Amino acid sequence: MKNLSETNYSSALQKVKELKAKFGNTWNAINPESAARMVTQNQFKTGLDIAKYTAAIMRKDMADYDADASNYTQSLGCWHGFVAQQKMIAVKKHHKTTSKRYLYLSGWMVAALRSEFGPLPDQSMHEKTAVPSLIAEIYDFLRQADAIELNDLFRRLELGEDVQDQIDNFETHIVPIIADIDAGFGNEEATYLLAKKMIQAGACAIQIENQVSDAKQCGHQDGKVTVPHEDFIAKLNAVRYAFLELGVDDGIIVARTDSEGAGLTQKLPVSQVPGDLASKYLDFIETEEVNLDQIKDNEVLLKRNGKLVKPVRLPNGLYKFKDGSNIDRVVLDCVTSLQNGADLLWIETPTPNVKQIAHMVNRVREVIPNAKLVYNNSPSFNWTLNFRKQVFEDMLEAGQDVTAYDKDNLMDVKYDGSELCKRADAKIKTFQLDGAKEAGIFHHLITLPTYHTTALHMS
Repeated sequence: MKNLSETNYSSALQKVKELKAKFGNTWNAINPESAARMVTQNQFKTGLDIAKYTAAIMRKDMADYDADASNYTQSLGCWHGFVAQQKMIAVKKHHKTTSKRYLYLSGWMVAALRSEFGPLPDQSMHEKTAVPSLIAEIYDFLRQADAIELNDLFRRLELGEDVQDQIDNFETHIVPIIADIDAGFGNEEATYLLAKKMIQAGACAIQIENQVSDAKQCGHQDGKVTVPHEDFIAKLNAVRYAFLELGVDDGIIVARTDSEGAGLTQKLPVSQVPGDLASKYLDFIETEEVNLDQIKDNEVLLKRNGKLVKPVRLPNGLYKFKDGSNIDRVVLDCVTSLQNGADLLWIETPTPNVKQIAHMVNRVREVIPNAKLVYNNSPSFNWTLNFRKQVFEDMLEAGQDVTAYDKDNLMDVKYDGSELCKRADAKIKTFQLDGAKEAGIFHHLITLPTYHTTALHMS
């Protein structure tokens, strides 16, 4: 006999009737129809029930994408349970299904709107418990949306409407949340403990980045500092252990690399054998060739290609990467993460350029053929200007006449309605599908839309 939490209304009703018959007169006051309705309206009893259910959804969606890249998924960042609830109600209303639509929990918005320190977006200054608390809040509101819609269907059933099939095949508002754990809020033990709280609240997918946790920056700001691969792998393992301990065997880890825009590292890893990960990381460090007479006491030295070199170090103690090494570092980050337990990648980029994203992903796919991205369709991008620039370059490369356009002033109103701008607008409209088919983007998310729409609606 099925557990009540795993049934639809009809089977739940039959189960309660059998239980009532079994326990006899002591259950006279129990109405089987009412009990079955309550079961149907709350099929997820715990956050772990949700995490297991939604992890299975994501795994199926990933397989669907591998079979056909047009099957990409989407989400919007939400900063409150009510916002998430209204989003999913709207999704069901307009799309008639929640399939392939998720929610994103943005660390940026948690720090901006849910922190006792005040509005400090994307600085990891918010309390650790704010993230799992928001996950739990979102799922409380989504379960309420289920209860409200089902309650309406039950009332219509009582009035004689033929809605039994809609009740038995009801599609829940519960969808996967990709939850931002930033850089883990400390060492791997801190990452593990926080990941457990997030999973217990319902998160099936945890996104973690390779920045230094106490020097965290917004992905589109300068001055980002990344950690060696060994440190990041330890945190990937910490998240996986949290999933396994809690029985969410299909839990998804999204490994984000900020190396494209990061020029600094906090520490130098220790190489054990030539060509190991630490050695590859050290090869990216900018150095100056020196001899012993030039070295001061307590300076750090490396041996590279048989020569003595000194890493370039800033007054604050950070080490500098070689200029132009960022794309190679991104590729190594991605390959290393996927080879060490990550399921999806996130490459933080300065602009939404499908060709540039595809260039990096294709290099990763030379090693990991089914590598897939979660991509941030960031509101921080000036989408119109970026795509006008891309079209200008495409036209120039194709030998088309671009003398009518000032490359440095493409936002001038006089260009609105021009052929260049029409083509740019068309590229924006197809960006998500193009990115899915050409650049391995499985999931398109927008981090901050409900933050901006809240402000807009108050204007």
